[in-house]
Amino acid sequence: MKRAHVRITTALSESSADLLAYLQRRVGFDEASDLIGETMVVAWRRVDDLPLDAEQARMWLFGIARTALLNHSRGQRRRWALADRIRGDALMPVVAPAADDGAEIRDAIGRLDPDLGELVRLIHWERLTIVQAAGLLGIADSTARTRYARAKAQLRAALGVPAS
Repeated sequence: MKRAHVRITTALSESSADLLAYLQRRVGFDEASDLIGETMVVAWRRVDDLPLDAEQARMWLFGIARTALLNHSRGQRRRWALADRIRGDALMPVVAPAADDGAEIRDAIGRLDPDLGELVRLIHWERLTIVQAAGLLGIADSTARTRYARAKAQLRAALGVPAS
């Protein structure tokens, strides 16, 4: 059991900055710290499932973080729906203006189908390969390639960039 503890400590130490950045880009700084903590607790609880290969261990941790993020998003949607029912109002989307130069690109990615947007974020923001992103999303490599090509075409059209 001690060997597993050393491996999980090493894996978390090596990946925690990337995991935190992954979460911060999706939920902001405040909520990301709670989600990274949740990710670490789940990883420790499932230490026996930790892959031996360092890269696979990193991707395993990203998978746990993604699940924590999805659970967080579902909970948030339920809270918003409840608040709307209590108020008796229709859902009112909150759109905050972007604070930097990447706003147009982030907005275009945000308008993509959620699965396409997440694939683009994983590849460009988290610097995963298409194969790694496919594994994390639980889809075939060929499906990821097709979706990525579709996302690039949609982004080019949205941003007015001619196809190369």
